[in-house]
Formats: sequence, C-alpha cells, structure tokens
Amino acid sequence: MRDDPRLPTSPRFWRSPVRGTWFTAVLGLVLLGGISVLFVTGLASYAAYNPDLSPVNDSTPDKGLLGFYLFDWPAGPSWLYRLNQGVHVTLGVVLVPVLLAKLWSVVPKLFELPPARSVAHALERVSLLLLVGGALFQFVTGLLNIQLDYVFPGSFYALHFYGAWVFFAAFLVHAVLKTPMALRTIRARRSGDGDEAALAAPDPAPPTVSRRGALWLVGGGSLLLFVTTVGQSLGGPLRRTALLAPHGGSDPGGGPNGFQINKTARYAGVTTADTHPDAWRLVVTGPAGTVRLSRADLLRLPQHSASLPIACVEGWSTADQWWRGVRLRDLAALAGYDVGPPDVLVESLQRHGAFRRAALRANQVSDPRSLLALHVNGEALSPDHGYPARIIVPAAPGVHNTKWVARLTFGDL
Repeated sequence: MRDDPRLPTSPRFWRSPVRGTWFTAVLGLVLLGGISVLFVTGLASYAAYNPDLSPVNDSTPDKGLLGFYLFDWPAGPSWLYRLNQGVHVTLGVVLVPVLLAKLWSVVPKLFELPPARSVAHALERVSLLLLVGGALFQFVTGLLNIQLDYVFPGSFYALHFYGAWVFFAAFLVHAVLKTPMALRTIRARRSGDGDEAALAAPDPAPPTVSRRGALWLVGGGSLLLFVTTVGQSLGGPLRRTALLAPHGGSDPGGGPNGFQINKTARYAGVTTADTHPDAWRLVVTGPAGTVRLSRADLLRLPQHSASLPIACVEGWSTADQWWRGVRLRDLAALAGYDVGPPDVLVESLQRHGAFRRAALRANQVSDPRSLLALHVNGEALSPDHGYPARIIVPAAPGVHNTKWVARLTFGDL
C-alpha cells in the first residue's frame, strides 16, 4: 500500500510541486498569529456575556476551570463589543483560505505509514488529529453561526466554547513543536540554504504555478473575503460590500426604525395583544416592593438619550442609533436602590428562542447611557425593535439588549 502510487498512502500519489517546507512554514506563521488573536477575542466575547453573574447568562454549565479568565465586562467604550466581534468574525473568515492551504500542504503527512513509529510519533499524530479536527470544527461552526444557519445539534455557544479549548490545546502543542522549525526554514530560505525535501513531492508533476504565486493566490482569496465581510462591522458605505455577511435576519425597512433586526416580534411570539397599552405593564421589583408601570407612566419619568450601536455575536453591528428612554439607574432608585444600583434580571415577553432573560451587572446598570428605551431616532420603537420598551446598554452583546421587556428585578442575582 505504501508503494502503490494510486493510493494516498504512497508519497508518489502527491505530485504537486508547490508543496514544500517553506510554503507550509509561511502559512503556519500566519495562522499562529491569526489564531492567537481569534482565541483572545473569543474569550473576550464569552466574557462579555458575564456568564458567572447568573445562570441565565451561562450557556456553558460545568465549565469549571475553563472559566478562570472571566471578569466584569465593562460598559465602555460603547464600541468595545462591536470592535471585538468585528475582529473575531472578520479575521476568522479571512483566515479560511490560509487554513485550507495549510491543510492541503501537509495532507500527505496524514496518510503516512506506519501510523506510529514510536510513542512520541504516536502522540504527535494524535495531537495532529485533534488539531485538524478542532480547526475544521471551529471554523465550520463559526461560519454557520455568522450565517445564522444552526444546523448543528445543541447550543452554538457551548459547542464553540468547548471546541475552542480542545482545538487551542492541540494548537499550542503544535506551535511549541513546529514554530522554531518554521522560523529556521524561513531564515534558511532567505540565506539560500532552504531544504524543501521534507514535504516536497518525490515525483513532482510539471509546475503550473510557483510557491510564491500560490501564496499570492491564497492572499488574494483572503483579501476578497475581507472586502466582502468587514463592512458588516464598520457600517457606512462599506456595508454594501459585505455580501457574505449577515445584515440581520429580516428586512428592517426604512425610516427611523430601519436598521438591522435579528429577531422579529413574530419569531419571538410577541403579539399586538401583548403590547397593547391596556395590557402591557412593566413590573419593577426591588427592596421598595413591586411597581407596575404603563408606557405612559414611563414617559412621564425623566427621559434621557444616548447614541449607541447594537453589536451581535455574528459580527454584524448597526451604526450608532439615537435612543431615548428612562435610565436603568433611575428605575433602580424607584425600586429602592437610591445609592449604588445593583445587578438586574431582565425578562422579556418573548415566548420562543434563547435569551428570553438576561442579567446585567451593576456597572452596566449604573452607566448613564444604559436605558430602558422607548424611542429610537425620534420615533417610538417598532414592534420588531422591542415596542413597548427595550434595553440598550453600551458595549453589551446584542442579545443582552433585551426587547419587549416585561419585568426588571433589581438586587443580587
């Protein structure tokens, strides 16, 4: 089997003259930097959900020591989560051609026989299997998530979280073992002493493109993906170039409420009967007891404005919208917290889907820009944007800007 050129277990099966240690080393170093940034921004994205604040925020129960990095997510600057997710998602998409080229360059190694020549070699092969499998799993689930296509079983958050730790552990081992070799290969190539024999085809086919040309092709593919993705985070005229990125789940229409929507009132099961002025009341609970407020009652309270974006985990974000409503810290005072607003549990009228409830930290409640919004851009909220009232908090993930708010419970969670 090892010598039959018709089988992938034979070195003579792989005939591309592009493969070589220098080509693989360049791709590997690009991935080393890129995946490191992806891991850090992924951890920051998860921390933004404040998963240790309340069980309703924790999409990864039993995470144990894997949650050691968690910290109180700040409420500013207002564009923090937008920037983090823009980098995480756009970079993940941009690295796809690099990842595929790297896997292609080393695929002959996956078919080497015998499978294990020693214990050390066997461990290296297992780590390679975890590395390749983990990379494909993370990138595929991430790409499906930003396209709002949840065909995989279970929660994306839990799958992506645990998958990231498995993948990054294998990636770290691989980087420690291979980075010195990659750097030596690059330096040797520059000095003219490079050795391509390790990954080069023993019986190469006639060349159709040089190794440098292949790298330019990979770079061009990444640049094309960058141009067709980055606009979802930057907004403005570039939003029209984001052809491969979601702009929200539905057409938002025009006018003051004409900006991105992920979850419509119909999807959430919120009807006009639920939000009718005669039926809807906001229930506010705290040490002072329970207060029930109509929308008219809320409009009689001091109104404040804030210019804030909405940024979602899928990487898309809106431009800054002009929100107006009641400060959360004023509602906390109404509930009995005159000094030092506490955490708050927000509950929605939403009947279907995830994030019907969300917890916000005290630092988010106390920020003067954190509102129970009643208007946006000078007009009452539309049903799809959360009428009669919604949360808007600076730097928070979009799903924590709860729509169709029904209840606020202030206190330790």
